[in-house]
Amino acid sequence: MKPLPQSFFARDTVVVAQDLIGKIIEIKGIKSRIVETEAYCRDEASHAHKKTERSQIMFDTYSYVYVYLIYGMYHCLNFTANKKDAGAVLIRAVEPLDNFEKLKLNRNTDKITSLCSGPGKLCQALGIDKKYNGLKLGEEIKIFDDGFTAKIGSSSRIGIVKAKELPWRFFAEGSEFVSKS
Repeated sequence: MKPLPQSFFARDTVVVAQDLIGKIIEIKGIKSRIVETEAYCRDEASHAHKKTERSQIMFDTYSYVYVYLIYGMYHCLNFTANKKDAGAVLIRAVEPLDNFEKLKLNRNTDKITSLCSGPGKLCQALGIDKKYNGLKLGEEIKIFDDGFTAKIGSSSRIGIVKAKELPWRFFAEGSEFVSKS
């Protein structure tokens, strides 16, 4: 397994979102495979649609962690991308590879496929909260390429009202861990 270089994230956000499928994410020694992502650029559904204090990280960095709270209760994990413009990739679902008992305890469920099959679920299972916001990838959150390849599907993004027509959701076809909504 080799760590992804920072230059991986300097590219177009949509390309990064697609290329993250199948990569390994490691947080607190727990490894998972990324099976679902969504790209957010300057479209109306994105925090980068307008530059604010919260979205500034999407404009000023690539290869950084962007965590925000949605509905006042669920954290969402994103990686900033695109050296030349604003963007971030939402990590929608991961497939756990180890530490199942810890993940089950964090999520209070025994159902393996429910551990990380959604952005809020994976943050809860992996203990991700706002303290990770603004960290450089490679420090507390690491991304690796182990050579795994997945057949990648795409669709419109989930749970948004604006810019729904953009096919910027990517997922590993056949994965049981891809979120249902």
